[in-house]
Amino acid sequence: MSQADIFVILRGLPWTVALTLGAFLIGSIVAVPLLAARESQFLPLRLFAMSLIQVVRGIPPLLWLFIIFFGLGMSYFPISPFVAALTGLGLIAAANMAEIYRGALKSIHHGQWEAANALDLGRLSTVAFIIAPQALRVALPSAASYLIGLMKETAVASTIGVAELAFQGNRLSQLTFQGLEVFAVVGLLYVVLSLPVAWLSRSADAYLRSKVAA
Repeated sequence: MSQADIFVILRGLPWTVALTLGAFLIGSIVAVPLLAARESQFLPLRLFAMSLIQVVRGIPPLLWLFIIFFGLGMSYFPISPFVAALTGLGLIAAANMAEIYRGALKSIHHGQWEAANALDLGRLSTVAFIIAPQALRVALPSAASYLIGLMKETAVASTIGVAELAFQGNRLSQLTFQGLEVFAVVGLLYVVLSLPVAWLSRSADAYLRSKVAA
């Protein structure tokens, strides 16, 4: 492979990073009200949230992108490939992050709530200063692992025309007939992108452990 070929592949790097971080941010935010609905005492709302999470997680990401881009986008309102991919992956991330948050909350002993109540702390203060820091530490490794997995899932966006790493690699391999070399470089880039996430996760986990322990 020539240096020019590598630059062609690297053109997809910003799209992959933007799609990964954008979908993860959307998912992390939307997961909060989704979790609240999932844990609601109002049965219809809880059943709706549970069903939504199961449906979203049960359908393959590729099919979600096809539904949004080819189904909704071409039948009802125009939508760009990037926005369609961001919407689909963000929706999937929300369902998965809601389950990660729920698992983290379930790991907090009920005695923490009782102790906060005994100290006459309000629910908001209890969540913000006692429950959330502990739950965040528990959720962090799973969230980081999901972020790495989400980055790899962005490759499906190439099927609807998002010019990310997999798209650029596929187009270059068709032009140069060097599929092995091209996709080896693409795979290496995915590995390189995952390393900072893993390092940041370990650093943040160590920091949170020290704070919680203190």
